[in-house]
Amino acid sequence: MKNWKRMLLSLAISAGLLVTSAPAMAAPQQTEVKVNDQAVKYTIDTPIIDQGTTFVPLKMTLQAMNAKLTDAADDTIHAVVNGKTITLKSKLKRINGVTYAPIRVVGDAAGYEVRWDAKTRTILLAPKAGASAKTGGRGFMWEVEKNGNTVYLVGSMHIADDSFYPLRSELEKAFAEADYLGVEIDLSKAADEAQQKIIMDLSMYQDGTTLKDHVSSATYAKVGKILEQSGMKPNAMDAFKPWVVGTTINSLKSVKAGYEAASGVDLYFTQKANERKIPVLELESYKSQLGMFDGFSKELQEKNLNDVLDNFDVLDDTVKKMAEMWKTGSEEQLLELTNSITADGEYNKAMLIDRNIKMADKIDGYLKSNKKEEYFIVVGAAHYLGENGIIKLLEEKGYTVVRK
Repeated sequence: MKNWKRMLLSLAISAGLLVTSAPAMAAPQQTEVKVNDQAVKYTIDTPIIDQGTTFVPLKMTLQAMNAKLTDAADDTIHAVVNGKTITLKSKLKRINGVTYAPIRVVGDAAGYEVRWDAKTRTILLAPKAGASAKTGGRGFMWEVEKNGNTVYLVGSMHIADDSFYPLRSELEKAFAEADYLGVEIDLSKAADEAQQKIIMDLSMYQDGTTLKDHVSSATYAKVGKILEQSGMKPNAMDAFKPWVVGTTINSLKSVKAGYEAASGVDLYFTQKANERKIPVLELESYKSQLGMFDGFSKELQEKNLNDVLDNFDVLDDTVKKMAEMWKTGSEEQLLELTNSITADGEYNKAMLIDRNIKMADKIDGYLKSNKKEEYFIVVGAAHYLGENGIIKLLEEKGYTVVRK
């Protein structure tokens, strides 16, 4: 596939960054929950997905696992599992008087393994079989120390599937000792009204024009054809800009292949940070990231869109290749992928160079602190290597960065 590494990088970064906007542009799909292969029969109250996290009615879900809810208040849950009272901390939602909790938190606390079947959009819970040597892969992690502070640099794949987990013990141990989690954007937080306005203002045309007014007739025709193939109306994306259309079409194919932001490495740790009640630091913002995409020239936006359209049939293969790269933890392949983006100066500067400088400066600030704390930083893996990567930038500031 021509330029597959370029396509791969764009997909991996974009999918995680646009999770609050792109999924809303596709047709809604129901999520089913099965415990021991038996579907949980929810009544009016059904599972909901918020910022990539699946929340389920707490009482009915615990009952399906032969557990009993005692009480749930102030993000604290008390339940009886196998005759033993357990207490767990988790973000709770209350909708129409019903308490909802993250399914992964509830399942894990009750002794169940939680898996996601993307093809059937089903969450599967089965009793844990005990400790297993199986891990999802090596991934990417580096360590930097200074002034009694430790920063772990973790490379994320923003979309993933069940095969990534469980993560290797070194990653989990480093996170368990961390005082802070740092991510590009905290995707577990619902966008407030101001953020939602930013998303819509940057994603959609505000001047009465539509997509067909901003791309060639050939490009517009290809968009319509692929949307129809995906079960949507050919004009379903007319209100959106080319960069949004490309991201959404990428998402349609990656989800079909079983890779979703809900299983992404950064969101996985964000959810665990919420469970542990440790602060989540945002290295970027919705405005900065979406503004970057919206700031691409008209020519680059259409070119990137055509890259997606022309390679639509093999997009699932590209994301699988990146998944394998992440699991093997190959720095050689990651560097090759990162370097492939440098051919387009505008894209490279916006997507990597400018952002890497800002992230490295924030990490430098953490290391210079006199607090003697540990930071667990999870950003897209492509940000770390290369002449303009975060690792090189930190080394130029005098730090020693060690692969773990």
